[in-house]
Amino acid sequence: MQRVPSLFSALKVAVDRDRAPGRLFPNAQCEIEGHGATFLGALFQGQFTTRRGERLGRRLAERVVAGGYPAALVRNAPRRRGAWYRGYIETLVQRDVRSLARIASLDALPRLLALAAGQTARLLNVSDLAGPFQLSRPTIRDYATLLEQVFLIEELPPWHTNRLSRLVKSPKLQLGDTGLAAALLGLDAASLYEDRETYGQLLDTFVLGELRRLASGFEEEIRFHHFRAKDGYEIDVVLERAGRKLAGIEVKASSTVTTADFRGLCKLAGAAGEHFSAGVVLYVSRTPSCLASAVAKSPDAEQARPWRFP
Repeated sequence: MQRVPSLFSALKVAVDRDRAPGRLFPNAQCEIEGHGATFLGALFQGQFTTRRGERLGRRLAERVVAGGYPAALVRNAPRRRGAWYRGYIETLVQRDVRSLARIASLDALPRLLALAAGQTARLLNVSDLAGPFQLSRPTIRDYATLLEQVFLIEELPPWHTNRLSRLVKSPKLQLGDTGLAAALLGLDAASLYEDRETYGQLLDTFVLGELRRLASGFEEEIRFHHFRAKDGYEIDVVLERAGRKLAGIEVKASSTVTTADFRGLCKLAGAAGEHFSAGVVLYVSRTPSCLASAVAKSPDAEQARPWRFP
């Protein structure tokens, strides 16, 4: 691939056209654990069953920093795994990115990627990315596009509708894998767990990555967006399947949820009308039953019903 730059674009087109399992994505958690993937079907049907899960706590943080690349996961020691991720980045930059384009400041790319890791799950701001470099905004924008072409970062586009005005139309910046992000930021599970703001960002990225991997084997194409209005309503991930059916997932790195956490989902439900399938607030429970609460086919947050899954 390093000798045929156009092959990256061809691969991306092929993957977008045929999202069969295992095509360029790191492994999903269900693949790592050897379980079947049923979440997306349940999400769009608005049907969840309550069952007892494991006690998460720091274990979820451990999964976030481990990421999904098989070659990294076989390295149990965090130090060795981090070294693999850094070596992987160096290989991509020195070999594949160099082949894709002529880069005047090749050493800027790892630094730019590390900066992007700190801004994962935030609205893309090219000026912030360009700030530490003596490079122009257009140059940094081009570099970011190169990093996207080799699947190290992605831009999550906004969902919009004519029914709602004053929507934020900027994409969100996302790292391709949270293990990669954690290695770039020098974080292990313990330090990530204590840094609640960064934990929230990486958890958002982790959930999006898991959903993308599940979608690669789903029966229909699923498109991914985020939703944010200028009045403060937001949803971390909006999923859209054939027939314009929508579902939303809001991610919280907290141990409890309140009615206010459903405001964005309720806004989406009201705007989507009959196209709205279900909404989920995903949170980190400190109880033995682990993850989430949902509102299904209702624009009313008061009708949110609890459910849990391992």
